[in-house]
Amino acid sequence: MTAVALKDVTKVFPDGTVAVDNVNFDVSPGEFMVLLGPSGCGKSTLLRMIAGLEGATSGAILLDGEVANEMSPRERGVAMVFQDFALYPHMTVADNIGFPLRLSGVEPAARSEQVAQVASALGIGDVLERKPAQLSGGQRQRVAMGRAIVRRPGLFLMDEPLSNLDSGLRAELRAEISGLVRELGVTCVYVTHDQAEALTMADRVAILRRGVLQDVGTPTQVYGRPATLYVAAFLGSPRMNLLEAEVYVNLDRHVALHLGDQALYLPWNDVRARHVAHFHGERIIVGVRAEALIPVASAGAGDVLQGRVRYLEHHGHETLAFLDIGATAVIVDEMAGQVTPVSTMQQGLRRLVNRFTGRGGGGGSDDDVATHVTSRRGGPRDSRVFGDGGRHHRRPAELAVRLAPYPALSHGAPLSVRVRLEALHFFDERGKRIDVGWR
Repeated sequence: MTAVALKDVTKVFPDGTVAVDNVNFDVSPGEFMVLLGPSGCGKSTLLRMIAGLEGATSGAILLDGEVANEMSPRERGVAMVFQDFALYPHMTVADNIGFPLRLSGVEPAARSEQVAQVASALGIGDVLERKPAQLSGGQRQRVAMGRAIVRRPGLFLMDEPLSNLDSGLRAELRAEISGLVRELGVTCVYVTHDQAEALTMADRVAILRRGVLQDVGTPTQVYGRPATLYVAAFLGSPRMNLLEAEVYVNLDRHVALHLGDQALYLPWNDVRARHVAHFHGERIIVGVRAEALIPVASAGAGDVLQGRVRYLEHHGHETLAFLDIGATAVIVDEMAGQVTPVSTMQQGLRRLVNRFTGRGGGGGSDDDVATHVTSRRGGPRDSRVFGDGGRHHRRPAELAVRLAPYPALSHGAPLSVRVRLEALHFFDERGKRIDVGWR
């Protein structure tokens, strides 16, 4: 039996906003499920529906196999930790933690014992007599967690509980939260927009975009084999390199992926080649992460790209080099609200460069970042819609490559990289993964 099951759950607000759109997933008993996505994608609304604080417009929410749509929050037996702590300012830490027990009629002696045990486990046993105003942000969050834990609920719901804390404390508390939840053996649904939290803490991750479920899987699955272009673009730092490629098939030899003036050759014995071959003469999107690019001394046969360094980012433990390889990048807008062919900043910078270099008035068409491409079948093809994959626009590619710290490279230096072909990802124009047998 699953602890939580969502069946075709939809939430439409009175103004017509679709916050959650036909979402389906299950959470197993004892599982740590993370709902991940940008602000406004519907993840908190989904959590509130599970808690009973919002009603579903349609679909069914099941808790331990029982339909819970008409249950009150109290009847659902869940404990929720909010982003803003929601502590009672006039109560001490001990009273805040023990408040649910007091409502349940637990005797004062037993209540004090349970509060002391939980506070000790959370490292706040020495501040039980303080008021919330006398605590740090991390201590307040521990109190909020203690109030949820002391009830021994069957289901924890956590709505971005660490977003108001500094980065160092977030890293410390996320390790504590995941360890404590697993030690208690309780089911947890955790909402965050931080991919590091999701990939670190989760047993499985559910990724949302504009209320639509994009992918569900273990952190390894969603990162290593993303189901949609949107997931591929959302996860990873630096983000996955997404390049527009023209497909040409040489039967029984390879599938050529033309990236501008260069090409990669996918061997015919690669199981994915058959799927990609269906797009002969068309354009697809090829994704490759920085860790799948290896600097080499010279060109190879069909698996090496050559470029020049546009700029370097030094991060102490590594350097990221961004290469101009003469290809076209595809940029996925997170919320897909509208297509922006060139950002206002890019346009302004281009006009400024043109003004000082004498390249003419700054009102040109910006052909190198045009939002329309020509289909291999003839005629213009508007590239604004990728379906569930997210909207996109195009610009010259800057291929991100991981290098050793402070390499002996400078702006404009040539660099060749070997591409691990087995690590390539393929998406169609709607943002769906091409190699359908992907997991």
